[in-house]
Amino acid sequence: MQYMSPNVPILTDDEVRAWILANVPRGDYERKRVLLVVPDHTRTAPLPLLFDALFHHLRPVVDTLDVMFALGTHPPLSEAQMCRLLGIQEKERARLFYQTQLINHEWDNPEALLTIGSLTAMETAEISGGLLSEDVPVKINAQVQNYDVLLVVGPVFPHEVVGFSGGNKYFFPGISGPELLNFFHWLGALITNAGIIGVKNTPVRRVVDRAAQLISQQRRALTFVVTPDGTARLHGMFYGDPEPAWSDAADLSGRVHIQRMPRPFHTVLSCAPAMYDELWVAGKCMYKLEPVVADGGELIIYAPHMHEISATHGASIREIGYHCRDYFLNQWEKFGEYPRGVIAHSTHVRGGGTFANGAEQCRVRVTLASQIPPEVCQSINLGYRDPATIDVESFADREHEGVLLVRKAGEQLYRLDSDPI
Repeated sequence: MQYMSPNVPILTDDEVRAWILANVPRGDYERKRVLLVVPDHTRTAPLPLLFDALFHHLRPVVDTLDVMFALGTHPPLSEAQMCRLLGIQEKERARLFYQTQLINHEWDNPEALLTIGSLTAMETAEISGGLLSEDVPVKINAQVQNYDVLLVVGPVFPHEVVGFSGGNKYFFPGISGPELLNFFHWLGALITNAGIIGVKNTPVRRVVDRAAQLISQQRRALTFVVTPDGTARLHGMFYGDPEPAWSDAADLSGRVHIQRMPRPFHTVLSCAPAMYDELWVAGKCMYKLEPVVADGGELIIYAPHMHEISATHGASIREIGYHCRDYFLNQWEKFGEYPRGVIAHSTHVRGGGTFANGAEQCRVRVTLASQIPPEVCQSINLGYRDPATIDVESFADREHEGVLLVRKAGEQLYRLDSDPI
């Protein structure tokens, strides 16, 4: 299936630069210390273009212009990787960008985090509709204290935990501590991926926005919506306070990133792009397609380049495996000590299902076709296919047979026409 433009114009590079000049007021940043908060390599984004335009627009008037990568719990980036993501050539680093710090977030280093407040049990109960009620400390990367303005520069997509990504999510969990991350990822898991993905106003979004109100620095956001064809071109850009800039981008994402299908499919080949180099992120190939897999059907995550479950969380995942939400809820005494963000990831990858009388019944089969060996797949409750035995083209143009091929999965959401969401 090929991407079809939803009659939304695509901006040229010159139009992107002109838009930034016209819509990002230089005067708001004069003599300010500015931190750009940007995504890592697991998001499709024209970062080299946007960084170059913002750098040349703002650097002449600001005191400081640094960059922090919103890693969440993803592994840290090398200097070379950070430069590559921003489009900085090696010879330019020392000559043109020598004053610009490139900073990895450190979610697991308590000394690198600053507590800026908390969400009370009363607040979390109200926000979650009673699903959870607990005090949650709100921690953020302590280096934000060195800046006057935090400017998020990131895309918006349908998202399995928060509904639509972007905006204040670049602060939480992008540059936050683990407590809030584990809290709201588990909240999203309780609601379920199918119930929250592609929904704009969700309890998890309210948690993220509420936490962001505790940040004392000025917050701004340049949000954008990329075309779903993998070219990182832009359908639209929005600037201002994070909440309205995100809201406008989410509306546009809902138009261009959600593909409606007339009927479910018994087989889906969901191809992971190279940027998903571990199952922790390649799970998006399941999240975005779960709604169109038929009951009892199979979704194959085709990732012949992938060797790892998770560099950060792999040990925990190997211990708990991949299971539906109710498997964990009905055995909480066994699993409650594990990080809830990890359990949430597990349930999102495995999808909907039930657990009764000691038996788990998942709605669909999830199969890995990667370099993760068959015995590991079996031990974590996933199916296995040798990727060398899969002819991708044999899955093409077979929607009428109940077979769907998605060549670049993970960012475009698929839903049924009959789905009321």
